[in-house]
Amino acid sequence: MPFRELLQESSRFELESYKKPKEGKRLRDSHVAFSGSPYKHPYNETKVILVSDPFSTNTSYYEFRSADIAFVEELPSLVDMEGQVLLFVRIWVKKKSVALHCTPFLVEDVLR
Repeated sequence: MPFRELLQESSRFELESYKKPKEGKRLRDSHVAFSGSPYKHPYNETKVILVSDPFSTNTSYYEFRSADIAFVEELPSLVDMEGQVLLFVRIWVKKKSVALHCTPFLVEDVLR
């Protein structure tokens, strides 16, 4: 397929300048950064799902309580081959918070 056919007209994105956290050093001391594509939790409004690599065939996701997230940074968006744009963010989660890290897998016998 010719390169020109892969290009599509995209809508204009309004960019907001980066706002540094007020206490960056203090944030790093008390929080841990995670990057991915955020989604609403399917049944719990107080939680957030963060998919670490949404276009990968071997992906995982995190589940955090919204109250444990102190700061969110917007990163460059991801675009798949069909032109679907996904928001990508870095979130700062309070240390010692309880969260889930889920990795789907196929259950099979291990051959010896």
